[in-house]
Amino acid sequence: MSELSNFIPPPHPKGITLDGQLVRLEPLGSKRHAQQLFDSNSEEGGEDNWTYLPYGPFITVNDYADWLESIEGNVDPVFFAIIRRQDEKALGVASYLRISPSDGSIEVGHINFSPLLQRT
Repeated sequence: MSELSNFIPPPHPKGITLDGQLVRLEPLGSKRHAQQLFDSNSEEGGEDNWTYLPYGPFITVNDYADWLESIEGNVDPVFFAIIRRQDEKALGVASYLRISPSDGSIEVGHINFSPLLQRT
């Protein structure tokens, strides 16, 4: 195995915002995103989103906000709210995890697209 002579470790993704054409990923915040995410996940079919996640479903917005608050300071995994740009509404959650800047590796997980984001 050869070593990369010009490898520069990337920065840690905590606190970054990623702007796309249709959505923006911004750091997840319980005060900013709890109500919109709870409402988006309460749409018909939203209960199925929790089947393969180790948390949820959440019965009340306060339960959801408490969970968001418990993870929003994490450095691994780092959670993001997925914001639809056309109306600035939070419609989903995703995270980076198993973050290793020194190795240049990262994984994507904890993906939860609300019914309003699915099939778009």
